[in-house]
Amino acid sequence: MTTFLLIAAAVLLLAAFLCLYRIGQGPTAPDRTVAIDILGTLVVGFCCIMALWTGQGFYMNIAIAWALLSFIGTIALAKYLEGRYYDE
Repeated sequence: MTTFLLIAAAVLLLAAFLCLYRIGQGPTAPDRTVAIDILGTLVVGFCCIMALWTGQGFYMNIAIAWALLSFIGTIALAKYLEGRYYDE
C-alpha cells in the first residue's frame, strides 16, 4: 500500500508542476483558469492520499472544503471572464 501511495503522490506532483507551467505560460485566460481548476483537483487528491497514508480523517474534511471552494472560485472567474455580473 505504501508503494502505491508513493507512486500516486509522484504522479500528482508531476501533474501539479505541469499545471503550474500552464498557469505561467498559458496563452489565454481560459487556459489559465482550467489549469487553476485542475490544480485544485490535484490538491484534493493530495489530501486524499494523506488521509490514507496517515489514517487521519480531517484530511478528507479539508479535501471536501477545498473542492467546494475551488468549484465556486472557478464559476466566479468564468463569469468574470465572460463579462457577466455575479448575480446573473
